[in-house]
Amino acid sequence: MATSISSARDDGLRRPWGAIAAFLLPALTIYVAFTAYPVVRTLWNSTHKVLPRREIFIGLENYVALFQDEIFWRAVRNTITWASISPLAEVSMALVLALALYAKVPGARFFRIAWFTPVLMSYIVVGILWVWIYNFDWGPVNAALRALGLGGLAKAWLGNPNTALFAIIVLSIWQACGMHMIIWLSGLQTIPGELYEAAEIDGASKRQQFAHVTWPGLRPTAVFILITITIAAFSLFAQVNLMTQGGPLDSTTTLVYMAVRVGFQQQQTGYAAAISLIFFALVLIVTLINRHLSRDKDPR
Repeated sequence: MATSISSARDDGLRRPWGAIAAFLLPALTIYVAFTAYPVVRTLWNSTHKVLPRREIFIGLENYVALFQDEIFWRAVRNTITWASISPLAEVSMALVLALALYAKVPGARFFRIAWFTPVLMSYIVVGILWVWIYNFDWGPVNAALRALGLGGLAKAWLGNPNTALFAIIVLSIWQACGMHMIIWLSGLQTIPGELYEAAEIDGASKRQQFAHVTWPGLRPTAVFILITITIAAFSLFAQVNLMTQGGPLDSTTTLVYMAVRVGFQQQQTGYAAAISLIFFALVLIVTLINRHLSRDKDPR
């Protein structure tokens, strides 16, 4: 009797492998085709010289040539500069705007829409718009400098190797700041109001309330925003492609733009694959830092 019950139970708990496979197969197919295979193929290409009809194994020659390439190191420097300046500026500015909205400054609804509008604009529109803004002859930036009697500071912002990268960084901050402002604002709204009431009863100033109530409550949000901005900064491509094409003198060339240019324009697939793997290593480092900063730390 017990044996028959156990057998019936085993039959009832038998996994429907056919149904499981039917549900998993589409997702696994997409994953293999668009994630696993491209990664393996990129690794393969980085150790080969890829020709139209054949591939020649060359080992680590692409990497050796890469580390001897002056343009590569310039691209690394530009990428790291971008990923260092842009996140900090965006985080700080977005937090100030979010605090202003949270404090319900006059016209808060209008400012929320105005500050978020650039996020909704396409990179093409924004790129063309800021090329006009930076125009040497009639752009608003130089026109304002001339109107203030500072015409000596007017310059071709996108045509000068010393200013081109920072000019694009300003554009990026302007466009992305609204998105992070909304995330900051969401974080602020999760902080219980009772904490502020208790702080006021204890006689805490606004600065002390920010330091001991607001900022601790925003720490998870801060980690998320900072890391996502940094990863996005490493992936910079559209603005460079639209506004400077990596120039002048490769002063705005980034790793992603260099990989695309080498792979598609110069048809050096193996070399581009090596650049992509170096880029992956940098992003992996950022991801590991993200895990370290965002993990819960036991106060004990």
